[in-house]
Amino acid sequence: MWPGVLKLLVLLTFLLHLSRCAQLQKKVVNFREKEKEVLDDILGPGRYDARIRPSGENGTDGPAIVRVNLFVRSIATISDIKMEYSVQLTFREQWLDERLRFSDFKGRLKYLTLTDASRVWMPDLFFSNEKEGHFHNIIMPNVYIRIFPNGFVLYSIRISLTLSCPMNLKLYPLDRQVCSLRMASYGWTTDDLVFLWKEGDPVQVVKNLHLPRFTLEKFYTDYCNSKTNTGEYSCLKVDLLFKREFSYYLIQIYIPCCMLVIVSWVSFWLDQSAVPARVSLGVTTLLTMATQTSGINASLPPVSYTKAIDIWTGVCLTFVFGALLEFALVNYASRSDMHSDNIEKKYPPSETEQSTSMDLPSDQVEPDNSSNFAMTGYDGPLQHSLQKPLVRQPEDTMSMDRMQHCELHMQPRKKNCCRSWLSKFPTRSKRIDVISRIFFPIVFAFFNLTYWSTYLFREEEQDE
Repeated sequence: MWPGVLKLLVLLTFLLHLSRCAQLQKKVVNFREKEKEVLDDILGPGRYDARIRPSGENGTDGPAIVRVNLFVRSIATISDIKMEYSVQLTFREQWLDERLRFSDFKGRLKYLTLTDASRVWMPDLFFSNEKEGHFHNIIMPNVYIRIFPNGFVLYSIRISLTLSCPMNLKLYPLDRQVCSLRMASYGWTTDDLVFLWKEGDPVQVVKNLHLPRFTLEKFYTDYCNSKTNTGEYSCLKVDLLFKREFSYYLIQIYIPCCMLVIVSWVSFWLDQSAVPARVSLGVTTLLTMATQTSGINASLPPVSYTKAIDIWTGVCLTFVFGALLEFALVNYASRSDMHSDNIEKKYPPSETEQSTSMDLPSDQVEPDNSSNFAMTGYDGPLQHSLQKPLVRQPEDTMSMDRMQHCELHMQPRKKNCCRSWLSKFPTRSKRIDVISRIFFPIVFAFFNLTYWSTYLFREEEQDE
């Protein structure tokens, strides 16, 4: 009998334990229903009005304090010609609304979650430099509102914005740009609503952020309250400092322009008689350089000031155009040399010397004739006429001084290395080509030294 009673007691104890476990599970499962009761209690009709702003800190009549922080998910594009950039971010606001306090049931109810922002009061924040923007609704709207037992409200939403970014392109493409994100209250003045950055880390940026042609170097948070005729409005801003990646422009612009300038110098090494080759080479490089310049300007806004890239392309275009003009000068000098050769062939040097001796003045021949007459002993009017210049001693001394001065100037001078080197080339056209082979590269190298030293130092000053 006793063993049966013991078995019965064990069975009853086991059944009682099972019933208690079932009751506990039932309580845990049904505890979620308390959220509905709490929401109906704090947001029920006649208990909460979303049109009325919450009170200030410590229940005062001061302005409502809203703390803001951002999480930058990605930056899609930064457009130079439109002066704008696109960013996707998670935007969060947090404020205290004492009307939404509730019991947390001994820590079991951490917060309440809403997806309808119209159920509670919301700050009227807007992005002042926004051009376009949209919410994300796939699969569900990317937004939530969390209400904590102490009355704090956390609003989080994922949005994509296209924001204006006025740029200064004087140092383009060696520039840095500062793009701002401004947030302000639209209707509530600072007497009713104040925005503050969240303490600690107000702006977070996703790791390994990849940007087209730019690098995000730094970002700064600041305040930008604005005063208008209707009052003062609270405003927040974050400045994003972007550095332009120069390697892209070095490969796409600077190296091709240098190559075009160097190719235009090939004409200096071609024969001066190769007119079609030199003309086609000069015109082709000039048109290619002009096309390159127009392509660069097409991707930039039409600004009124001169950019660094404008100086580079303008000087390169000048060098290419100068190489074409150099051939025109060489062609003119070549025809002039041919004309001189034809004259020398038509009038040999012996004939020219005779003609010059026949054209000498008679007073330069008279001394020789007078000496001949003196040797023969002839004394007559002709001899007196020939000896007559001997009486004019002042003029003779002056003529002698002139002749000595001419002889001093006609003495051979020491030739320098440049003249001796150029004397190896008989024609002027060839000398122009030889001088251009040295002059153009030296001037272009000097321009590069000046250009890079100037703009790189300006970039360092801008960083400071």
